Amino acid sequence: MNLPSPYLLFIGNATDPLSIKMAKSAADWSPEMCVGEYSLPGCSVTTGLPAMTIEEGAQQGAKAFVLGFANSGGVLDPSLVASIITALEAGMDIINGLHDKLADIPEIAEKAQALGRRLIDIRHPTTKFKTGTGVKRPGKRLLTVGTDCSVGKMYTTLSLARGMQSQGIKATFRATGQSGILVAGEGVAVDCVVSDFISGSVEALCPANDDDHWDLIEGQGSLYHPAFAGVSLGLLHGSQPDALVICHALNRDHMRALPGRPLPSLEQVIEMNLTAARITNPDVKVIGVSVNTSSVSEDEALVYCNSVTEQLGLPCVDPIRHGVGALVEALE
Repeated sequence: MNLPSPYLLFIGNATDPLSIKMAKSAADWSPEMCVGEYSLPGCSVTTGLPAMTIEEGAQQGAKAFVLGFANSGGVLDPSLVASIITALEAGMDIINGLHDKLADIPEIAEKAQALGRRLIDIRHPTTKFKTGTGVKRPGKRLLTVGTDCSVGKMYTTLSLARGMQSQGIKATFRATGQSGILVAGEGVAVDCVVSDFISGSVEALCPANDDDHWDLIEGQGSLYHPAFAGVSLGLLHGSQPDALVICHALNRDHMRALPGRPLPSLEQVIEMNLTAARITNPDVKVIGVSVNTSSVSEDEALVYCNSVTEQLGLPCVDPIRHGVGALVEALE
């Protein structure tokens, strides 16, 4: 995927930090590819990059205007169209991670065509996939799975990739969502793959490889989330994982966007994911737990992670605060 850069990250009028995860992912993992962020009045969150206007972004050399926000259903609010038009007029291509395709919005499509700009819908695969087979293939694979959506599966997978590569271990990050694709420049957004082909698309994403090579596959959703469990199950079957890392967000009191629905326990998540994963790899193992502890102090984070290790007999870390050394060691 040939994505133009550097990026100007558009975060709209967002008020929920989780709603700008696409922009935040680029800012955290590819800051050298970003010139800054652009927001609208009412926005109360930030990627941490310099704030600037669209015109200032163009002056700083931005080649792409990234729609760095997400919402339930991935729809584009009509109030944001004017900013996209301004970015096109400023000389930028548009990178879109929403379900809505920009080419289907006449005002945007006509302006882009008139100016010779590209509308890049990275969430929509252009490859034709086969159905999954479940046939054993060489190479090793790790998949991150979650107690809920937006708990740190991508950050954990990217952290593992960097940590393993720094130790000389053959490891490749495999993006399965729009945020990961923006960081890696390639991948498959599995939530836009027709359900019959999800497992096949993941088999294609992480095919046969060297026996000592690890594909690190970004998880999506949760088997316990009523809206997204289908994607999570397809990932489990297609990735044929040798190893699973359980991801969790500390102090979240309900499933994402589902008030009143509590999160499952770590034990429940382990049991259900192992049961599903054994369909394509009977030897799969959970090798550790990754926790987003940003809601508590560093001392409280250590206490919690140590309690999980004692409870489950598995290494437990916050990959941002503690690193992933314990998880890499568990893989060995």
